[in-house]
Amino acid sequence: MIDEVLMASLGLKNSEIDALLHAATGGSGGDAAIETLLSKQMESFDQGKIIKGKVRGMAGNDVVVDVGLKSEGLIPKEEFEGGPEPKIGDEVSVLFDGHEEDGQVILSKRKADRQLNWQRILDTTKEGDVVEGMITRKIKGGLLMDIGVQVFLPASQVDVRRPGDVGDFMGRKIRAVILKIDLERRNIVVSRRKLIEDERDNAKKRLMEHLKEGEIVNGEVKNIADFGAFIDLGGIDGLLHITDMSWSRINHPSELLKLGQKIEVKVLNIDREKEKIALGLKQKETSPWEEIERKYPVNSRVKGAVVNIMTYGAFVRLEDGIEGLVHISEMSWTRRVNHPSEMVKQGDEVEVVVLEINKDKQEISLGMKQIEVNPWELVSEKYPPGTIIEGAVRNLANYGAFVEIEPGIDGLLHISDISWTKKITHPQEIYKKGDQVRCVVLEVDQSKQRISLGVKQLTEDPWLSAIPDNYKPGMVVRGKVTKITNFGVFVELENDLEGLLHISEIADHKVENPQDVLKADEEIDVKILRVDKADRKIGLSLKRAQWGDTTGAGEEAPRRQSASPTRGGMDDHGAMGTDKIRFGSSGN
Repeated sequence: MIDEVLMASLGLKNSEIDALLHAATGGSGGDAAIETLLSKQMESFDQGKIIKGKVRGMAGNDVVVDVGLKSEGLIPKEEFEGGPEPKIGDEVSVLFDGHEEDGQVILSKRKADRQLNWQRILDTTKEGDVVEGMITRKIKGGLLMDIGVQVFLPASQVDVRRPGDVGDFMGRKIRAVILKIDLERRNIVVSRRKLIEDERDNAKKRLMEHLKEGEIVNGEVKNIADFGAFIDLGGIDGLLHITDMSWSRINHPSELLKLGQKIEVKVLNIDREKEKIALGLKQKETSPWEEIERKYPVNSRVKGAVVNIMTYGAFVRLEDGIEGLVHISEMSWTRRVNHPSEMVKQGDEVEVVVLEINKDKQEISLGMKQIEVNPWELVSEKYPPGTIIEGAVRNLANYGAFVEIEPGIDGLLHISDISWTKKITHPQEIYKKGDQVRCVVLEVDQSKQRISLGVKQLTEDPWLSAIPDNYKPGMVVRGKVTKITNFGVFVELENDLEGLLHISEIADHKVENPQDVLKADEEIDVKILRVDKADRKIGLSLKRAQWGDTTGAGEEAPRRQSASPTRGGMDDHGAMGTDKIRFGSSGN
């Protein structure tokens, strides 16, 4: 019996169907008529045409489908995957793909589905519409996505940030927006990235309209940098700076957060024009600095742990979220600390004194040396001005020598306080480290923790009487050339005492270069022109000594033969002296 539905699917006219039915039921020439009509209809089928058929049964892994032709078609069962299990009597749409040489009909449900789905897509969607489908295959340049038909998802359109391997999306069901429909090539290009961007833009607008400062919001950690973390608030990212993560010190945001973590944050600031949002995590809790002045009053003693060491000091944690700085200058009263690591190391528990609190800046200044008695408070009592001390030279500087008075207490012996007469340009001309020096305390400045020392003050200033008494204007003395300059010559009159022989006083004629007339270490007779006690200078003349000029009192000037004056009696030339007097620089 021929099924009327199948015959109708062949496009037969009612009269043709009646003839077939009559022949099938015993009419004359039935078989020939049926054969003729079926052959005619098979010839009229175009390859690629979609026709209706019925499931008649199973043949192994094939589904037997009857479309009313000479033979039934066999369709692999796998072409029915993704849909209901085929059952006998089910009506299905299949594509007529021709027939074998033996007359076997070639049918395809998969091709039929593709054509039907393609038409459905064209009828129901357009460019810009959002579609949903499964990622089925990775191909060159991107992915294939099944939305009823296979569409192309370029790798650049998979996500906002291009993933390392687009193959990770295999088997995932995703949503995307249609970018282009190519009817001629039957090709559709979609973009998940554009959909995400569009959704984020819409969400950003809604978020910026309703978000308020001080509000607690939920977010997801999207990126972590050295300076903080970016939190996705659902359309826009906010910055959670490292300083706003915890009241306690953290070295890197990764100590608290990880990518993809869901967190609750507080909105600190919103810049709607620049679309920037500042977030805080620690602000969800009460600041430990609120009652800082009550908990740690100035001058109180507290204990804490050293958590960080810098070149300028050490940070001490008093409690979670509260750290104070012990500056390097507050570590010892007497020890010269070059680096805080000389005094403490990370993890040490130390006792400190609170020196100052700046609540607005959340800063506490701490001191370690204040735990002990300041030895400088006793220095002025132990070493009043005039006290004679003896100590070792600990260090030399351009301007003087540091002499240890007692462990941790040094005094400065300035170069100007080393000698009354000797011109000293650097203390190393007289001392070296470790030398024992006897000196007198000149001044104690307790506030600046300084002690001024002097060596020359241990003896009488020779410029007050000894030098003026032994060297008078008009006197001719013998000396030795020590230094020659372009303006004149320095002549040593005795140990550590020099006078200046100006270039104009060298010879009767004009001298261009003193070295043309005098040589270093040459002994010469010079005449004393003046002795200036205020400026501590002696002026000399070579040409006047050679003239034999008088003092102006009608007699020849007294003459000194020795460069070492004596005191206590007259020598052969009328000079006073007994013991040799050692002077310093003349100060010229």
